[in-house]
Amino acid sequence: MFSSIDFNKLIELFKYNPQDPVYFNTSFFLFFFFALLIIYRVVAKSKNLKIYTLIFFSLFFYYRDSGYFFLLLFISTFVNFYFGNWLYKTKSLSLKKVLFFAVIIIDIGLLVYFKYTNFILQILTDLKAGSFQPLDILLPVGISFYTFKAMSYSIELYIGSMEPTDSLRDFSLYMFFFPNILAGPIDRAAVFLPQVQGDFYISKEDIGRAVFLIMCGLFKKAVIADYIGLNFVDRVFEVPLRFTGVENLLATYAYALQIYCDFSGYTDMALGVALLLGFKLMDNFNVPFIASSVADYWRRWHISLSTWLLDYLFKPMQMSLRRLRIYGSAIAIFITFFIVGLWHGANWTFVVFGLIHSTYLAVSLLTQKFRTAFYNKVHLSGTKFLKVFQIFITFHLLLVGAIVFRSDSLQTAGYVFHQIFRYFHGEVFFQWIVGYSNIFYLMLLGYIIHFIPKFVDKKIQEWITASPVVVQALLLALMIIVVVQVESAQLQPVIYFNF
Repeated sequence: MFSSIDFNKLIELFKYNPQDPVYFNTSFFLFFFFALLIIYRVVAKSKNLKIYTLIFFSLFFYYRDSGYFFLLLFISTFVNFYFGNWLYKTKSLSLKKVLFFAVIIIDIGLLVYFKYTNFILQILTDLKAGSFQPLDILLPVGISFYTFKAMSYSIELYIGSMEPTDSLRDFSLYMFFFPNILAGPIDRAAVFLPQVQGDFYISKEDIGRAVFLIMCGLFKKAVIADYIGLNFVDRVFEVPLRFTGVENLLATYAYALQIYCDFSGYTDMALGVALLLGFKLMDNFNVPFIASSVADYWRRWHISLSTWLLDYLFKPMQMSLRRLRIYGSAIAIFITFFIVGLWHGANWTFVVFGLIHSTYLAVSLLTQKFRTAFYNKVHLSGTKFLKVFQIFITFHLLLVGAIVFRSDSLQTAGYVFHQIFRYFHGEVFFQWIVGYSNIFYLMLLGYIIHFIPKFVDKKIQEWITASPVVVQALLLALMIIVVVQVESAQLQPVIYFNF
């Protein structure tokens, strides 16, 4: 029996291969997670063994996706654990500040080196400050996410809002935890570490919710996002001038849905996998396309990032600029969303994306009293009409930013806008529906799923929870079969892996 096994190929499965990454929707992950659950069950009576099992599997998972960059994860973990605990315990205020700035500089320095060095060199070259060739620097997957996780621990200790953990083991699990290490959510140590110190209890409700989330995540990511991305969005944004304005606009609507289903689908799977291991991660999305303002959108989209920036960047700046009153808040908004843009990547498109959103938010803040007075004067305040109008306007303002965000350059974004406003050709719409019928129906389904009321989700979760384990397993297996039938030959990474 064993003679028929190709051990070389088996060994290759466990080695880092940039051409064969491990995603939640891969067959390798299915076997990986199944093996973890079996071992987890075997060591169920020993909390220490469960923690070490999770650490080992998490490190292996990260190694399979990033290779030797897992050493960088070790550095970030050790630096923030030891420096953070040291600065918390020191009595000297000056030493506390030195240690805090040291750990933040190390964190940001590593992030800047790997993510922004070549961008900075290109800017210097463009400014005629010299001629710099790009360096051969690879971006470690997930570095933006686990760096922010690490920084939140050190910041919380510095401001005294939490006590440190004396266990490097527990902190390592917080940093290494594989469900959210690659693309979030960016959970906080103050929330995660108490769970490590708990009993990892998994209720029947947790299992039902986990199955529901994993099914939803698989469908959104592998069926809707990947299909419309590969077969429509990518084609249009690669060469927008080959398509009419109608097709460019439809591709923009499709991209808004794609990135939502891609990122929220991955997050759903991360939350579901974590639940099956006894951990609750924070929700990262809350129906973002029903936002009635851009500020409301950022309370609903990538919530773990927006709350991180709100707590650790915007509020401190707002307090320091409070003498400037509303203008101080506007300045804090501009700086914060400039950082939001840069966080997403080293490209002028992301910088402009951040400035677009900062402009929206600053203008909204500065005109808030005028708009409120106007709505009261025309008797629109609190009406459904105003709510729907605000949602419609907000969504299309977001599409402007989405075009810039998706484009590989500002020139490409300009081409998209040109086609939409100068070469629209509305008669092409019905031809598009015929030619791209699968895309049309998937987009329609995707937006329907997004707008389904929460009580419907709750009812489905309750039904799954009340179902026997066999039924839950069959439902999950059925969803996997659907994904396999629809999925392309080339697996598509989560869009936010690039950030």
